[in-house]
Amino acid sequence: MTDEANTRHEEEAVIAMLMMRAKALGEKNAEEVLSYEAEDSVEFSLAPPLVINGKDEAGLRAWFDTWQGPIGGEVRDAKLTLGRDVAFWSGLTRMTGTKTDGAEVDLWFRQTLGLVKQEGRWLVAHQHASVPFAMDGSGRALLDLKP
Repeated sequence: MTDEANTRHEEEAVIAMLMMRAKALGEKNAEEVLSYEAEDSVEFSLAPPLVINGKDEAGLRAWFDTWQGPIGGEVRDAKLTLGRDVAFWSGLTRMTGTKTDGAEVDLWFRQTLGLVKQEGRWLVAHQHASVPFAMDGSGRALLDLKP
């Protein structure tokens, strides 16, 4: 396989994994979501705590339990940078759905994923999600921004 064909193959493998992971997130399937995560993964999520080290199945299930029905999603401005056995993905991610208290969620946030290739599989090793905050001293999260 040529270098160009191999790169294309690896890009397709990463994108396929990310699509399957997104589907599992939307369906609230914690076990499957975590099957795409490295054992020693690090997550900087929108919600506390500041950092999650390793797979947190209980925390993910608890978060899924706060949603009625599936969680919707959309991605814009995605960019994948691929190395031999590391890759970085970034984009603007939209999360939609209804919380168990009836609140409607429609949130765009910034997301970066660091990926590693282990035993022939691409896995998420690092996750970072964030929203901008007001720079006026209030510290208020800006949850209404849209691309």
